[in-house]
Amino acid sequence: MAEVILPAVIGPRATAEGKDLAWEITKLQAGATITVNSELVAAYQAASSPHSIRALSSDIEAFDLWCRRAGRTTLPATAETVGDYLDARAENGSKPASLARYKASIGKVHQLLELKDPTQAQLVKLRLAAIRRRVGTAQKQARPLRFKGPVKDVERDQARGLNIRALLESCADDLPGLRDRALLSTAYDTGLRASELVAIGIEHIIEAIDPEARLLEIPRSKGDPDGEGATAYLSPRSVRAIRAWCKAAHIERGPLFRRVQVRRYKARPAVKGRRIETISGRETWDLRKTLPKPAVPARVEYDVGEGALHPASIGPIYRVIIRRAYDRGALPDLTADDLARLLKGVSAHSTRVGLNQDLFAAGEDLAGIMDALRWKSPRMPLAYNRNLAAESGAVGRLAAKLK
Repeated sequence: MAEVILPAVIGPRATAEGKDLAWEITKLQAGATITVNSELVAAYQAASSPHSIRALSSDIEAFDLWCRRAGRTTLPATAETVGDYLDARAENGSKPASLARYKASIGKVHQLLELKDPTQAQLVKLRLAAIRRRVGTAQKQARPLRFKGPVKDVERDQARGLNIRALLESCADDLPGLRDRALLSTAYDTGLRASELVAIGIEHIIEAIDPEARLLEIPRSKGDPDGEGATAYLSPRSVRAIRAWCKAAHIERGPLFRRVQVRRYKARPAVKGRRIETISGRETWDLRKTLPKPAVPARVEYDVGEGALHPASIGPIYRVIIRRAYDRGALPDLTADDLARLLKGVSAHSTRVGLNQDLFAAGEDLAGIMDALRWKSPRMPLAYNRNLAAESGAVGRLAAKLK
């Protein structure tokens, strides 16, 4: 097996965004000498988001590792190799949506190397179709975080179950609590994805017609790779939470949501001590144990970072907020088993799903929901509202009349 040959003009191994895709490609095993078209790879990298580059690098690295272990050639791959790889990943639990991404990544690296794309072969398409038929194509949906929880009437019903209102009220007034309250409230108002949420800067918050509300400029998002921009609404509730967080954390510019490091110090009792001249019969002594020391109370210190939170931290922060709310009795109608079950489905996407469902329950039409959450296609908002649509559909309305 020969390794891919990298031209000397490629340059450094890492870019400002992280990975240099051309360098990553050179580590793949090849059945022949393959020269990387540096200009083509650089153009693709410049046109793609850092997240897309990381995903492609991860996918082709996993494919290369499987090929090495199975004694297959990575580049150029055959249709049989790609089909067998997709079958192997499916047997290990990968869902059809993930398999489609792996297939696309393998095809993309072949296109960038100007090799024949094996993923376009009918064999690969039929093998993937067979997997879809066998396991189904339904994707696991994030557990929704709705403002009042699982209610029918978002205006009149009392909050119950796992609900945003209780979570916000349970956030403490220390720095981590202020940040979490602002983060959760903003995430619900805007329906932003994790990567979009952590990209918010102070300069993106602008005035609205309502003096107590604000608008949020979204320069770029997953559905807007060209940076056309969009605007989201920030309620007075979120504005108050953001203001309190920024004031306490002394944030005047730069990223809005940042890491908060907590240092806790235990209390230390006072030490009376002894006068040194009274100590006899010892050649050495520890002055810390003989001199008097005042009592030191327990204290907590906080350190707010300069950079933005990592997108992967949003889901864990939500789960911490939920556990804290439960421990404080803010979710009284949930048992410990309920909590454990619900936490498994909570992710950074939960606020987006919850807002989507609350808009539907409030009677907003599909066009309004798509506009509010910046959807390009109706497929996902309809999928998120599938259960609510069934309950409020014809059979649900009939069942209500037959009570």
